[in-house]
Amino acid sequence: MTFEFLLFTFEITTMNIKNVSVIGAGTMGNGIAHVFAQSGFKVTLIDVSATQLEKALSTIAKNIDRQIAKGAVTEEQKSATLQNITTATDISVGVKSADLVVEAATENINLKLDIFKQMDAAAPANCILATNTSSISITKIAAVTKRPSAVIGMHFMNPVPVMKLVEIINGYATSKEVSAIINELSITLGKIPCTVNDYPGFIANRILMPMINEAIYSLYEGVAGVQEIDTVMKLGMAHPMGPLQLADFIGLDVCHSILKVLHEGFGNPKYAPCPLLVNMVTAGKLGVKSGEGFYVYTAGSKEIRVSEGFQK
Repeated sequence: MTFEFLLFTFEITTMNIKNVSVIGAGTMGNGIAHVFAQSGFKVTLIDVSATQLEKALSTIAKNIDRQIAKGAVTEEQKSATLQNITTATDISVGVKSADLVVEAATENINLKLDIFKQMDAAAPANCILATNTSSISITKIAAVTKRPSAVIGMHFMNPVPVMKLVEIINGYATSKEVSAIINELSITLGKIPCTVNDYPGFIANRILMPMINEAIYSLYEGVAGVQEIDTVMKLGMAHPMGPLQLADFIGLDVCHSILKVLHEGFGNPKYAPCPLLVNMVTAGKLGVKSGEGFYVYTAGSKEIRVSEGFQK
């Protein structure tokens, strides 16, 4: 396939994507690095924090151990996967040999725009730039680069090594060739790609976040308690996890950010974050990551209980 990005003309296919850089070593970043490395790609995991990088590598090793315990992979595959991952604390160093860069930083528009400017300046001319954003406009991100036709959304689901879906988001300028390559690449990773167009929230979060917000409103207005709301959705609608527990798992700050994107993007008050959600985020009650949200979580334990503020 031949592409033209401004003055650049080059050829790239799924077959010659070998070096993948992942920016952000948090929950999503380490999961994305894990699946690429396990699929045989050479991965550079990039984060400004060396401590976070060490934590990410430890998390990846522990997650592979869980796969080994289930008989899904071998010790040899674990060793090969970990050997495929190197780390860097500087974007310009980490992306200089990349065929594909996947940005998985915090869901903050200004941060992502700044990172994409750096990616665009340092990555090879034939490198595809992808973002794991769950709601921010691909078109807006692409506009700060000199290769908008090579910018695409590659939205993995959490936990990345387990969840099969990758939501592929085409920006206004994303080329059909780049979209086809990323779809094929997702299949190579053992994922199932679904391609959508670039509108606020895409599909996954345009549907999910209003449901979570409505569940929070139901709690806020006293319609039902935490356990009742989650039980109705689990037993009545066959959801594996209730919306309030899911919000805790995603991160209440992330839910809040996505709802703000939906509200601002569509200008429709139905997307406005519930005041209870706003207060909880302001108070630092972010769910699993902070140890408390709608439920209380204890490190090393699978047992959860309803947060004291919501107990009857």
